[in-house]
Amino acid sequence: MKLFTTLLGPLLILSASAQQTMTPETLIQLGKVSGKGITKDGKSIVYSVRQYNLKDNKTTAKNYILPVTGGIAAEVNNTEDILVNNRISSDGKYSISSCEVKVKNVYGKDIYPQFNQSDVLIYDDLNYRHWDTWEDGLFGHVFLNTLKDKKVVDSVDIMANEPYDCPQKPFGGDEDFIWSPNGKQILYVTKKKFGKEYALSTNTDIYSYDIETRKTTNLTVGMMGYDIKPAYSSKGILAFLSMKTDGYESDKNDIIIDDGATKINLTKDWDGTVDDFKWSADGSQLFFTAPTDGTVQLFVVDYPGNTKKLSVVKQITKGDFDIRSIVGQAGNTMIVERTDMNHAAEIYSVDLISGTMKQLTHVNDTVYSTIGLSKIEKRYVTTTDGKQMLTWVIYPPGFDANKKYPTLLYCQGGPQSPLTQFYSFRWNFQLMSANGYIVVAPNRRGMPGFGVKWNEQISKDFGGQAMQDYLSAIDALSKEPYIDKTRLGCVGASYGGYSVYYLAGIHEKRFKTFIAHDGIFDWRSMYGTTEEVFFVNQDLGGPYWEKENAAAQKSCNEFNPVNYVKKWNTPILVIQGGKDYRVPIEQGLSAFQAAQLQGIKSKLLYFPEENHWVLQNQNGLVWQYEFYKWLKETL
Repeated sequence: MKLFTTLLGPLLILSASAQQTMTPETLIQLGKVSGKGITKDGKSIVYSVRQYNLKDNKTTAKNYILPVTGGIAAEVNNTEDILVNNRISSDGKYSISSCEVKVKNVYGKDIYPQFNQSDVLIYDDLNYRHWDTWEDGLFGHVFLNTLKDKKVVDSVDIMANEPYDCPQKPFGGDEDFIWSPNGKQILYVTKKKFGKEYALSTNTDIYSYDIETRKTTNLTVGMMGYDIKPAYSSKGILAFLSMKTDGYESDKNDIIIDDGATKINLTKDWDGTVDDFKWSADGSQLFFTAPTDGTVQLFVVDYPGNTKKLSVVKQITKGDFDIRSIVGQAGNTMIVERTDMNHAAEIYSVDLISGTMKQLTHVNDTVYSTIGLSKIEKRYVTTTDGKQMLTWVIYPPGFDANKKYPTLLYCQGGPQSPLTQFYSFRWNFQLMSANGYIVVAPNRRGMPGFGVKWNEQISKDFGGQAMQDYLSAIDALSKEPYIDKTRLGCVGASYGGYSVYYLAGIHEKRFKTFIAHDGIFDWRSMYGTTEEVFFVNQDLGGPYWEKENAAAQKSCNEFNPVNYVKKWNTPILVIQGGKDYRVPIEQGLSAFQAAQLQGIKSKLLYFPEENHWVLQNQNGLVWQYEFYKWLKETL
């Protein structure tokens, strides 16, 4: 292990010293910090920093080690010797890994070898594509590897010939397959469904593979929603996250304990939903993150064992920030990643008794010290049904209440994603405000963090109360003398893009411009081309051809943006990814064509190689330049 000492983290390759506000170039070159874990001795944190250099168009990634109390960080080339390798069994005899295995013939050249130059794909069932990838007959399988002198001498595919994936696609990782504490079982997460069944269901299960008997057991039989993230305590007790309802991807997420005899839902009576969790070092508690009141905070719940004690959820941290992830426990502190709307992620420690926090990494401090930061304010707006709705308001650096500012209504995606103190490298509120815009970001119906009822209310009501919540927010803020009511814009992506298309037809001249990124324009077309059919079944109510299905008919008629397009009269920028199979290409193209043929000022920003997100750095810069160019032209 070779160490290189630096001052509190890596040097930033930025030219920000002379800048007074955030720019797209500064934003994209910030260091992206990610905690990798606590060292074996429990005394240090290992974290990585990815950094993009605009000049040479390259991204570098480096690892660093830092005492849990803070201080001097050091670059480290090899982390294998200092972090616990959870891929190796406790007795050191085996390791686990995952790789793609050919299970199905999909290509024409596989079925007709004589036509080996063909590139045709042949399907006879659904789920022919997912997220940004066409089904190619390859499936991720878990392998049991026999080790000798730390080298693999034999491998067994424990999912042989099964058309199922582990890790789960598209976002699963190492957390989807783990060792039991005794090293005799492998636990793995998969959805053992194929074709239409896969597209219609969220029913993943946790399976246990016994190394000696080669038998597989389903540990979550009868649990019909997502069952994910199995993790053992130091005492050998299993916990995992579980949703109750099949087909409902945004259902309440609970922590389930399985002690081998019974299953206990630790968060059943808590009115919230869990993001992620970690066992305490002694196995007596579970720490977890969850959205609450427009933020994401750290919570704890006791594990009562076989006693009849109630499990009480307690909130540890409080403040206008997000706990983005839990890195690990070090004594009486928890190491976490933290963000807010003015700061990208850094590593912090949390005192588990008091909840006080200490910043440990300072990767981007130099940049933030040279630019003006936004003023962030919590406002509560009364909705049309008499509720109090938290609305984030982000003001430009150097805000002057005696001036008037153009203002953007930000529409969050999801639709059931929390609108918290996140820091996005695309939809960045700090950058929006630095360009002179006030941003109004309401926690409309559908947002987690305000109780399960608030979160669920948006299902089958996409164009209902949530739209009124948006209008309530922008109308309330427009009464302020510093907001220029003649210069209001509306922007958003995914469900936020749907919101833009829908509001464009009902806004009654409130807005002067719109920007929609990968938004749903026509629910009928969306139902026919999106890949995760369970989503449209749950949120629309079912297929558009079911004429007696009141929910589906309401979604595809009253709540369908395409039905209001004749009322469009406002400039609109349409952004669409070519490899977005969640909200496919015809949605953006149809919206752009409708605007063009009606003579409405409009522009199409098309990214042929991007999915639902924009991930390539230079594409991201073009996105930012076009975003603000459009606002300058139309607002």
